[in-house]
Amino acid sequence: MAESKSYDVVIVGGGPAGLACGQYSARAGRKTVILEEMATGGQTMVIDQIENYPGLEKISGYELAMKFEQQAISFGCEIAYATVQDIQRLEDESFVVNTTDGPYCTPVVVIATGAKHRNLEVPGEAEFTGHGVSYCATCDGPFFRKKRILVCGGGDSACQEALFLSKLSDDVTICHRRDRFRAQASLVKAMQESGIKTMMDTKVLSINGQGGKVTSVTFQNAITGETFTQDYAGVFIFVGSIAQTQLVPQCKKDDFGYLATDSHRMTSVPGIFAVGDVRDTPFRQIVTAAADGAVAAHYASEYIDERVGQKY
Repeated sequence: MAESKSYDVVIVGGGPAGLACGQYSARAGRKTVILEEMATGGQTMVIDQIENYPGLEKISGYELAMKFEQQAISFGCEIAYATVQDIQRLEDESFVVNTTDGPYCTPVVVIATGAKHRNLEVPGEAEFTGHGVSYCATCDGPFFRKKRILVCGGGDSACQEALFLSKLSDDVTICHRRDRFRAQASLVKAMQESGIKTMMDTKVLSINGQGGKVTSVTFQNAITGETFTQDYAGVFIFVGSIAQTQLVPQCKKDDFGYLATDSHRMTSVPGIFAVGDVRDTPFRQIVTAAADGAVAAHYASEYIDERVGQKY
């Protein structure tokens, strides 16, 4: 049996939120480790160019992720590559985080596991992700200014993002597989008034491209069965996301499955914090994820001090 390791703060997930939390936590003098299953950076790693991170010119997602990682390490944060199997709360209200690298003991766990975008799961989607296929209009919309854009989805997010994109291009179409949108009526009305074209009862069959970039999309009409292809430079997919909360079923969630937190980023379970896309945040960007990490690190340190005061 592997010997347990003790840390002040254990962060599960090495995306921007987790890395920022690690940096601030280690800088505050807390013994901190980030547990990452695959590679640090999270979804940032699939973003071709980022141009809206404050203080930086255009930078690739990979480069920004590496800067986050290097800065966290420079302050003394450790990064361990392991799969977290479960998180157990002990009688003294501390935690054991069981991993493929053995158990980690800690008074504070920060959940930074993010959310996975639901995919269309059609040919070309994975191939052109970051090269014409995007899941974030704010991140990538400016790269398609004045170009022909397709938005896929029928909920609030899809309509909101289509409205944002309509400010960058006068040729935006939203495609939905059903005959009506699930979004709020006010959003649908705003889309109609903005000149966004709609394509109802239509599903995407494939996303096509040449030279490493999207060039067109093939559709099928759900009623007639007719298939057809239209040219597009960018495809923005908003068909929902799945918060990765499996490790903390005991924590309260909102109506959409995201972890509910207070202003300190504490969940309903004392000692468990949540940051980034896994929590109930109204805006999901790298900069807001980093801010979450900083806030959680600050209050996690205060929480540890309070525990020590109560114990002694």
